[in-house]
Amino acid sequence: MDQSPGLNPSQGADQTYAYERGHGPYQPHEPGYGLDQPDYSPYDDQIPDPKARMLAIQNAKAYLLKTSTTSGLNLYDHFANVLTKILDEQPTNTVDIIENISKDVKWARFQKKMDTLRDEYEIPPTYEAAEKCKALFIKENGEENEEIIEEEIGHSPLPNVMETAFYFEQAGVGLSKDESYYIFLALKNLTSVQPIQTCRFWGKILGLEMNYIIAEAQLREGEEEEEAGEEVTEEEVKGMDEVEEQDEEKEKEDEPPKSTYKPPPDIPKEENGTGANKYVYFVCNEPGKPWVKLPPVTPAQIVCARKIKKFFTGRLDAPVVSFPPFPGNEANYLRAQIARISAGTHVSPTGFYQFPEEEEEEEGGDTYEENPEFEPPAVAEMVDSLSTWAHHVKNILKQGRCVWINPQKLEEKNEEEEEEEDEEEEMDEQQAETGPPLLTLLSEDEGIKDIPAWTPQHSTNLIPQHSVAIIQSNRWPGAYAFASGRKFDNIYFGWGHKYSPENYTPILPPPVQEEYPSGPAITEARDPTLEEELAFKAAQEALAAGEEEEEEEEEEGDD
Repeated sequence: MDQSPGLNPSQGADQTYAYERGHGPYQPHEPGYGLDQPDYSPYDDQIPDPKARMLAIQNAKAYLLKTSTTSGLNLYDHFANVLTKILDEQPTNTVDIIENISKDVKWARFQKKMDTLRDEYEIPPTYEAAEKCKALFIKENGEENEEIIEEEIGHSPLPNVMETAFYFEQAGVGLSKDESYYIFLALKNLTSVQPIQTCRFWGKILGLEMNYIIAEAQLREGEEEEEAGEEVTEEEVKGMDEVEEQDEEKEKEDEPPKSTYKPPPDIPKEENGTGANKYVYFVCNEPGKPWVKLPPVTPAQIVCARKIKKFFTGRLDAPVVSFPPFPGNEANYLRAQIARISAGTHVSPTGFYQFPEEEEEEEGGDTYEENPEFEPPAVAEMVDSLSTWAHHVKNILKQGRCVWINPQKLEEKNEEEEEEEDEEEEMDEQQAETGPPLLTLLSEDEGIKDIPAWTPQHSTNLIPQHSVAIIQSNRWPGAYAFASGRKFDNIYFGWGHKYSPENYTPILPPPVQEEYPSGPAITEARDPTLEEELAFKAAQEALAAGEEEEEEEEEEGDD
């Protein structure tokens, strides 16, 4: 018996036995039975009706074209797309990946057709950060000018931010090395653009939307720009005169009662380079963004900043909504908080600064100089005693200035009031505000209830002989200072808020002013009843009758 290739003799015998018994691949009642016979021809059977076959094909195609209620696709189009993809790509082992090809065809159908458009390029956040800092690493042509400036000044105005960050890093305070270096480069660009004599990294104030990186600078002599007033043209002067004449005519027609209240005079701000405006401050949100110069601070802004507590947004032009109303926007509020933090937290080792010999006799001197004979104390001594630290920024008085000024002297003096003013000057001298002098020791600072004002500590307790003295302010959380030999510096990282042991409660608005004084003369009377009116009328008639009788008696007596 002939055997098909690839089959064992036992398998061929089994298949022959199965055909004989009628259990082959096709049963006798199936249409395909006998197709494997060598003498079989399909034309021997009866050909079916072509109309019935076309109807069956149409029914089958209609079934394949039924749309799915879930995906909205039909099997006919899906098969056509799958076959088209297979014939176009002709992958190997198609039967093994037919399921994946089917999934890819379905997924491509639901993808947006953007063949004729450019794909939207998504910029990674790391690329955006690199683009912002790209300008910091570009060398400009102004390096020659920097050398000329260094020759004129005698030193470089650029501070060594990385060295300061190294000392604060030992105490776990500061920023990352990358951000510190970015700030270093940003300060380099600032000193190359602005006429700066000295510059230092003041700190970083956090905000809800963006943060503030702050640089403290002192401009060169003659470079401080005064606030120029607005020029008024002749046409504006004429217009103002006409408006004043119209107002005077209206006042003459119906003059309302004039108020006798005189508001207190505005306390003038301290001049640039003195007091709270001794330094100029520049801020930016991130290294690489342009620096913005903050305006000088006024006493009214400092006084109001002490009464409110607001978070910064990171936008200098943002309004400050508070009670009492703050006179300015967020830039002014930021400048006021910087002045308060600097006055309370900028410290140095005792004896590092001294007053000049010319100003030693004057009280309340504002200038100091470095002591060349200063010998730094040991780190252990600076940690154990607060008397080894001193304030080198003047205290701000309740008036909002570092130097008190008599507000009555600001008013216009009349000749008739000269004698009265002489008497009042004696009282003003007694009420003049005074604060702690410059270079006051930290041991004299008042604590906050049971909390000391300062907390000194070693940068490490494991090797104290090689540690750095670190001191932090408990009144202004986030303010730190370090000292190591003749090197020291101050820095601030925080929200710009002063610590208060009690919860902050805003000031209540004042009571409503009375429109008029209350009294019986102006109090509205109760309307009388009918009985009271009749009784009053009868009493009036009786009084009139009595008067008539008295007159008649007098006339009879005269006769």
